[in-house]
Parts: sequence; structure tokens; C-alpha cells
Amino acid sequence: MTKMEVKTSLLDDMIGVGDMVLLEPLTEDSFIQNLKNRFDRDEIYTYIGSVVISINPYRSLPIYTADKVEEYRNRNFYELSPHVYALADEAYRSLRDQDRDQCILITGESGAGKTEASKLVMSYVAAVCGKGAEVNKVKEQLLQSNPVLEAFGNAKTVRNDNSSRFGKYMDIEFDFKGDPLGGVISNYLLEKSRVVRQPRGERNFHIFYQLLSGASDDLLKKLMLERNFFKYNYLSLDCAVVNGLDDAANFRSVRNAMQIVGFMESEVHSVLELVAAVLKLGNIEFKSESRVDGFDESRVKDKNDLKEMCELLGIDQLILERAFSVRTVEAKQEKVSTTLNVAQAYYARDALAKNLYSRLFSWLVTRVNESIKAQTKAQKKVMGVLDIYGFEIFEDNSFEQFIINYCNEKLQQIFIELTLREEQEEYVREGIEWTNIEYFNNAMICDLIENNKNGILAMLDEECLRPGNVSDETFLDKLNTVCAKHQCFESCHSKNSKFLTDRSLPRNCFRIQHYAGKVLYRVEGFVDKNNNLLYRDLSQAMYKANHSLIKLLFPEGEPSKVNLKRPPTVGSQFKASVGTLMRNLQTKNPNYIRCIKPNDKKAARLFTEMLVCHQVRYLGLMENVRVRRAGYAFRQPYEPCLERYKMLCKQTWPQWRGPAREGVEVLLTSLQIPKEEFSYGHTKIFIRNPRTLFTLELKRKQCLEDLATLIQKIYRGWKSRKFFLLMRKSQIIVAAWYRRYAQKKKYQQIKISTVVVQSYIRGWKARKTLRELKYQKRCNQAVTTISAYWHGQQVRRQYRKFFKSNAGKRICNFIIQRTMQKYFLELKKTLPSMSPTDKSWSPHPCRFMEGADKEIRRIFHLWKCKKYRDQFTEQRKAIYEEKLAASEIFKDKKALYPSSVSQPFKGDYLEVNQSPKYKKLKSMLEEKVILSDVVNKINRANGKGVARTFLLTKNNFILADHKTGHFKAKVPLVDLRSMSVSRLTDGFFALQFKEGSASAAKGDFLLSSERLIEIITKLHCITGSPAERNQINIHILDEFVVHFKQEKVCVKFIQGELKNDSSAACKRRNNRLLEVSVPSL
Repeated sequence: MTKMEVKTSLLDDMIGVGDMVLLEPLTEDSFIQNLKNRFDRDEIYTYIGSVVISINPYRSLPIYTADKVEEYRNRNFYELSPHVYALADEAYRSLRDQDRDQCILITGESGAGKTEASKLVMSYVAAVCGKGAEVNKVKEQLLQSNPVLEAFGNAKTVRNDNSSRFGKYMDIEFDFKGDPLGGVISNYLLEKSRVVRQPRGERNFHIFYQLLSGASDDLLKKLMLERNFFKYNYLSLDCAVVNGLDDAANFRSVRNAMQIVGFMESEVHSVLELVAAVLKLGNIEFKSESRVDGFDESRVKDKNDLKEMCELLGIDQLILERAFSVRTVEAKQEKVSTTLNVAQAYYARDALAKNLYSRLFSWLVTRVNESIKAQTKAQKKVMGVLDIYGFEIFEDNSFEQFIINYCNEKLQQIFIELTLREEQEEYVREGIEWTNIEYFNNAMICDLIENNKNGILAMLDEECLRPGNVSDETFLDKLNTVCAKHQCFESCHSKNSKFLTDRSLPRNCFRIQHYAGKVLYRVEGFVDKNNNLLYRDLSQAMYKANHSLIKLLFPEGEPSKVNLKRPPTVGSQFKASVGTLMRNLQTKNPNYIRCIKPNDKKAARLFTEMLVCHQVRYLGLMENVRVRRAGYAFRQPYEPCLERYKMLCKQTWPQWRGPAREGVEVLLTSLQIPKEEFSYGHTKIFIRNPRTLFTLELKRKQCLEDLATLIQKIYRGWKSRKFFLLMRKSQIIVAAWYRRYAQKKKYQQIKISTVVVQSYIRGWKARKTLRELKYQKRCNQAVTTISAYWHGQQVRRQYRKFFKSNAGKRICNFIIQRTMQKYFLELKKTLPSMSPTDKSWSPHPCRFMEGADKEIRRIFHLWKCKKYRDQFTEQRKAIYEEKLAASEIFKDKKALYPSSVSQPFKGDYLEVNQSPKYKKLKSMLEEKVILSDVVNKINRANGKGVARTFLLTKNNFILADHKTGHFKAKVPLVDLRSMSVSRLTDGFFALQFKEGSASAAKGDFLLSSERLIEIITKLHCITGSPAERNQINIHILDEFVVHFKQEKVCVKFIQGELKNDSSAACKRRNNRLLEVSVPSL
């Protein structure tokens, strides 16, 4: 259906029959065939009145999108095609607008899609209710509670990869606006026997496999587990990995869901510890040991798993080991201890595992309820969603199937009661006479099971509590005695038995006639499973654990609260739970979803009729249809009924101007429908037989076809007339344009002819004028030629004597210009690289161009240098300026200079600004250090050098002790008068101060450094302005005078060979002479 089409009734474009109440004829075969026809066309939902039948498609269908949610939002239940959204919307609107508490009952066998149906209902309600941060948080918590409970309560079975192994009833609470406030979850009968053993082809609960697959290595190490399914006896190995199930990803989803619901990290870890403890418990094995008194006693074989389990739960290993070997029975004031044999020890181990896991699951439900419960005490509206096991008929049916089927009997009973009550209320509300409806009443079956005196559950409890020898056989004997005459009970010893002809009834079985058919139950295990017995020694051992969660799960283990009464049986507990559930459902308006599994292979598009027929029978769907059809099969408000069928009567077509009921009466009277086929209610028309409705639909279809034909006729006539008028208008326009075209073409022909005649006349005139002009031109050319020859002769006579002297000069000038042009073109092709150091240059061709060639070469070199300099950064320019200054000062004057050219001027060689060694020295300086180095200060007494730290700033230079860092001298640069160095390769230099300055009082400094060139250059560059720099003289002499306080000393440099080392050496010759020996190069 396209977006432009609007569907107004369930009957529009119906595939098969959308509502089974309207099915004709109503037989089991036609019922199954209608389901198959709709299933083959991807219509998986069908109605039985207000009941929704859902068939699992085993594939994704595009019918659950956000657009679908909006399509079914606030629409009448029968307005659109059958869908679970229609039921959810009807229930939600009744709750919100009419203040009627609702319950949605979802039933069906494992694999039929019950869990998915409950998720769809909850997701739809979450989508259509209010928005807001708090509301969204509540919705998210309600939705995320499903993954948590599925992980711990669902398992892979032969019928379903995600089968719910517990019953769940959730009450969702809403405020007066219809916004969710919270919820309460109730769980029923977890299949705890699955913890210790699983049928072939099935798995244990999901959480075990998710933990081993998805937990991190660190978490597994803390839980003392290994990532290997084969290590654990409680895990089935033939299907540990399931296609389509990503256990690792699901584990992460469960952890995230628990966080959203509100579990603390410590609680999550405690839960996982208990799960790990169950796995460890399954690996504990026992052996038999003989005692002195001749009895056998069980002992643990390998205590490693027992030890790890005790460490996880904080239990004393000896206490738990003893609980597996000895059982203590208390009776009044006496205590009797008996040893356990190997079989009893294994029974105790499995009982502990089942109790531990089932109590953990119950605690999880309670903890989830604490998180999702409504935080306000205001009045609430409630919508309950019941997702519970369907009727089960297996080849081998035991205690679990018995109580599950008992629950379904109660649900069927309440379904019939509520359906009939709803029918009766609607009849009374509409003023229709109510007639009693005959139906199959399963009250006698429920009474057979739950009667407090003679019921099967009561007799089972009595047998479990009876002292003496109790077994399944004694229980069956009691059934044969008490229930022998009941018409719904059969056994090989009862009077109702057909054992002589029915060989399928063994001696250890009994059969019950349920509403869905006969079911054979094997009594083996009934007594043990109903007892749910856990030895008191194990309960007390669990209570003594240091694990906080274990104490909550086993409160009966507290020694001060020992209760000698036997705990309630499973049957009595389940009976009480079912009773509470039934009373809860009685107070709410019911809505039903019946889920059907199409095949046992979990395959898409496969419909097994026998399997579906079996489910239809035990779901009681045919009975539902019969109850619904017992009165009136179809009912509809007057307005939509009149709107749908008004075209069948001339009085109501096209518009009825009066009350809708009167219009319907006129319509049905004109159609001559028998009065016994319908009744008029206050707001609805009731139709008894589906054939009447289908007759109306057939007439409507024929009428719609006639109307469509009439509309087509009128439309075609209108379209033809419109086309004719358009053609006539087009013809007039075409004729006008053609006449215009013809006249234009005629005019163009006349114009062309005129132009041709004109061109011939103009051509004749032009040719005539051309001949005259050519004649005149030839005359002028003749005169000009004669005149030119005559003038040429005259000129040649005059010029002949000057020709020889001027011709040579012009030829020479031409050759020179051509040579220069060729030179410049060649030079353009052969220019050298842009490197300033590239001295190559192409040779000039002629000697007369030598000067120009040199000038061009010089200009090109200057231009290359300028381009090279333009690339310099400011820092690099400063470095080259210092190098240039050094060249001006020392080039060809100081023998040490050539070796310094290739060495860059680093400046801060000691890294005073970064090194922590000079942190104290740096703190005493107020200016930036330009140069730092180690120099030798020459002692005036003996000529030996002492290491000093030399620091140069913008305004001062400092000498400090190299070891201690203490200041020795701080000299302002303005006091510096001159600097003296030798011409040799030594590093000695003298700093001479101005007379009368403060620095001159201490005398000049004679220093030695390997970086003499850099020090002198930087001192020269930073002392004042360029005008002042010329005042500081730099003397380059082999002999100069140094003022040491009051005396003058001559420093003399001599070149020669040194014996000990190759460096320059200074010696004091006398009071007036210092001699510096410099090695020769």
C-alpha cells in the first residue's frame, strides 16, 4: 500500500480472512488453511475478535519500523491490518483514557515468539507514551530489565535458541498522563533442573556461556575460571556454540543493561562469583570409603574445585566437605547424624546447585524490582504483561510439564470467563438481549488438579509429608484410589482406563484429559521434584559464608532461627503463585496474544500444518472462535458502518443527512436483509452470521466497480472534450502560424529576387568603374616609374663618389650589433647557478666585449648575493654580521683567524640559561647572557693560568670562579678602552681599561681562550653605538703593554718549538716582562 492510500477497515485488501470470527465455513481445516495463506503472504498476525494470533516468521520483517508505530497510533483496533501494535495501542489507550487497568496475556509453546511479542508490546508503549529525561530513564530501565533476566532465565532448547525457562509477569505502572512511573516483575517456576543436566541438543542457561566467552582474562582469573566449556560438567558440550548467538557480545550487553537498571559494580561481581561457584560445584566428584561400622561414606575425590569454590564464597572448606558427607536430622530435642553414600552426595551437590542458582535468580528479580519500582505513592494505572510457558505435550512428560499445563488450564479458564464476561458486558451496554453460550468448561480439570482434599497436588503434598516409605509408586497408587472415577483421569488401574485397547498407557503413568487434549505423565521424579529438599547442613554451611549475598539467599541456615517444619513444596508454592496471578488478572481488562510456531526447524517460509494444528488445539483457538461466534459474529459502530456501505442505497448515497443509526436502518431495510441476521445496539450494529457481512462486502465491491465505471466514463468524456478543445485551439494557432510563415516565405522570395537584380546592376556599374580606375592607375604607375628611374639616375650620379667611404662603417656597425645580440642570447642560455660560491662564467666571444662581460658578471654576482641574503632570518643575519665583523678585524692580521671561519659562533657554550649547575649564578644576573665560556686568567706573578667562568652581557662582562660560581669581577663595558692580541695562533688577549675608571684600579686583565676570535668580535659588536665602537681600539701586535695595578708589564710573543705540548705557554722573565711562547704552524 502506498503512502497516498488510506486504509479504513480490516476488510480492505484482506488476504484470506483477517478475523477468524468471520471465517466461513468454520472448520479446523479452513482455520489452518487461512493461517497458511496469510503466513505465505507475510501476514503473520490474525485476529479472533480482540485476540491476536501471532505466527513466528523466523526472519526479520519490515513491519516494526517507527512509521508503523505512527500508523497504528491512536487508531481503531479493526481499522488496519491485524498487528500486535493494534492490540498494544488499544490496551494503552484504554488505560490512559478510560482508567482501566490492562493485562496482556502472551501464551504459546517454546519457540513460538512469546518473548519477542512481549518486547514488541513494551517497545510500542515506550514509543507512544510521553517524553522527558525522567520518563526516558524509566522506559530505558524497564526495557533493559529484559536482557538481564533473559541471560539468567533463558536457554537454548531444541525448539528455540532463546527459550524462556521461567514465567514472567510484569506490571508497568503509569501516571494519570499515561507516562511510565516504574514496574514490578513476578517470576514463576524457573526450570532449575536445567542447571545440573540438559537434554541432548540443548544448553544450560545463557549466562554460563556468556561469562566464559565474553569476560576479560583478568575477570576470569579473579573468578578462577578457564575459557573452556569442556572443563565444566554442568555445561552440555554438543551445542556449546550456537550459530547466530554471539555470547561475548551478549555478555557485554548484559553488563551494560545491569548498569542501566542500577546494579552497583560490587553487586555485579558478587552475582558473577555465584555463577562461577555453580560451575565449580558441578566439577566436585565423590568416591566411596568404608567405615569401621561397615557403612560406606562419600568423600570428595579432588578437592581443588571445592577449595576454589569455597574461596569464591568465603566458606570454610571443612564445613562444606562435611556437609557433603554427613546429614544431621533434628527432631524435637534430638539430633541424629547419618552418613551419605555417593549417590546421596551427588544428590546433595545437585540440590545445592539448583537452589543456589534459583535463589540467585529470585534475588535478581527482587533487585530489578527495587530499581524499576515507582518512586511516587500517587495513584497509578497498571498494565500487566504475562509471558508464560504454553501448553506442553512431549513424549516424556514429568512434574514440570504437569504444573505448566495446570497453569495453562487456569489461564484457559480465566480466558473463557473474561471473554464471556466481556461479551455479556458489551451486550448489556448496547441493549442486546444476552443468551447463555455453551462452551467447554475446564473447571472440572482444574478441580482435579488443585482441589484441597482430593486434588492431585494435594495428594502429592500429602505423600511428600507422610512418614514411612514414600515413592512415586505409592503416589500413583493413591491417585488410582482417589481419582479412579474422575472422567478426566486415566491410568491402567482406573475405571476410565482404556488399557485393554490402548497399549500406550504404561503402568507407571497416568493420563489427564486437558482442554487441549490428553497428556500422558510419567510419575517418576514427581515426589523428589515436589519436595525441593535441601539438607539443613548445606543451608547452614552456606549461611556461614563470608559472602554477603550468600547470607541473603540462605536465611534458613541461621542457627538461631532453626525451623523444624518442612519447607513448602514446589507444588503448593506454584499453586499459591497461580492463585495470586489469577486474582490479579481478574481485576484487569485482558488482552490476548496467542503465539504459534510454524515449524520445528526454525526455518523461514516453512509452514507445517500438523504442528500448527496441534498448537491450535491445545491453545483452544477453535473454542475461542466458537465462543466469540455464539452470539453475534461481527459488530461495528454506526458511523463507520454507514460510511463503508452507504453507496448500496440511493437514500444514503452520497451523503446521509441525519443520525447514523437511522441511516444504517434505511440501508439494511433497502437491502432486504432478514431481521434475525442483525440487531441494533445503542452505538453499534450487530451482525449474527459472517455470510451476511460477506454479502454486504460483495455488494459493496460490485457497487464500487459500478461507481468506478461511472467515474471512468465521466472522466473519459471530460478528458475527450478537453482534448478536443485543446486540438481546436491548437489548430487555430497552427493555421495562424502557417499563414504567417507562408507570407514571410513569399516576401523573402521577392526580396531575394530584388537583391539579385540589384546585384547584377551594381556589378555592371562596379565593373565599369573598375575598368576606369585600372586605366587611371596604369597611367599613374607609368608616370611614377619614369620619374623614379630618372631621379635614381640623378642620385646615383651624385652619390657614387661617397659610397666607398661610408659603406665600410655601416657594415662594421651591423656586424658588431649582430655579434652582441648573439652574445646576449647565448649568455641567457648558459647562466650559472644561483649559488654565490659558484664562480663559473661562459667566456666572451670577442675581445672588444671584455669590459662589458666583466661588468655583467659583477652585476650578476651582486644580484645572486642579494637574493641569497634575502633568504636569511634575523638570527642568521646576526651570525653573519658577527662573522663579517670578525673578518674585518682579523683577516690577514691574526694567524688564528682562518681556523675560526668554519666554526659557528654559539655564544652560550656553558648553557647557563638551562643548566641547573649555574642556577645560582644565573639568579645573580639581571641581564641576558650573550656569551658564556671558560677562560684562563693569567697570574701576573708567575704567568700561570687559573680557570674562570667568563660571562658577557649587553652592558657588562663577569669573571666568576669556575668551581664555586662566586663573582670575581664585574666590569662595565663602558670602562673598556682597548683590546690587544698577538698576530700568532695563540689565544691570549688583554682587556685594557680607561684611566681613572673604577675597573682600572684593579688593573688590566690578561686572559687566554680557545674562542678568542668570537670573544673579541662580540665585545667589539656590543660596546656602544657604531660611532663609539671606533673608540675601542683593537691592537694586533706581538708585543704590548699591560697595566697590573701600579706596574706596567710588557707581554711579548715569540714563535718557536715547544717541548711538552703544542699549546702556548706564558712565563715571567722579570718584573717587567711576560714571555708567551707560541708553537709554529
